Amino acid sequence: MPMQDWTRVSAGTFHAFHNGWITHLQERLNEGLLPPPYYALGEQRAGDITPDVLALRTTEEVPQERPWEGASSGAPSELVAVAEAPPKVQLAQEALDDLAFYLARQRTIVIRHSSGDRVVALVEIISPANKHTQQTLEAFADKAIAALHEGIHILVIDLFPPTAYDPDGIHGYIWHRLLAGTYHAPHAGSRTLVCYAAGQPLRAYVEPLRGGDRLTTMPLFLTPTHYVNVPLEETYQEAWSGVPRRWQHVVEGESA
Repeated sequence: MPMQDWTRVSAGTFHAFHNGWITHLQERLNEGLLPPPYYALGEQRAGDITPDVLALRTTEEVPQERPWEGASSGAPSELVAVAEAPPKVQLAQEALDDLAFYLARQRTIVIRHSSGDRVVALVEIISPANKHTQQTLEAFADKAIAALHEGIHILVIDLFPPTAYDPDGIHGYIWHRLLAGTYHAPHAGSRTLVCYAAGQPLRAYVEPLRGGDRLTTMPLFLTPTHYVNVPLEETYQEAWSGVPRRWQHVVEGESA
């Protein structure tokens, strides 16, 4: 299904679709995409970070070379090693240096409970409110950057075109704020899918899309070296089927 133009409807209409998409993403992740002991929860609050979907694990930290349990021989089939199969995106970027890492360490204090469900990864679906003003965009970027510096991997889904505040899209804005290097959107009006692997160095896997493109499968990292593939197109279609036809017509540019 070609990606629709959600700028044609109100923020509340997109919010309703957004919630449905989150539900279907959570279901897919928990139905077998995430290997034990990981699980996903929608609308879970994690300190100052308010993600849409969290990929969590319930036990004490395991070595990164074996971040799963219950696998008798090797990694679960859903878990993919970057060294064996790099994510299939248009652009992969690596941060130029660790300047941003140490800058964040100087000004940020994060307090965490010593037990409980440790946050591993986030899935964020950008809403119009996130890009409504410079302040709301900065607030989103601040939370994303804070998460990355705490070793939390992030998949960001932005179905909205760039604004005056993020002329190169959400990834261009975050990448610039991270002092990680440069990024320029390949064409005007690019929508952005981007996954950040919070390792050293930080890596970004970017898939810019034009309006009308189909969504692609994107990686969601569980460790700096292993990821699962998230079926964005399939879950998008499932959520779209629940949108009232009155608003489907508007989003698609037809008379209501």
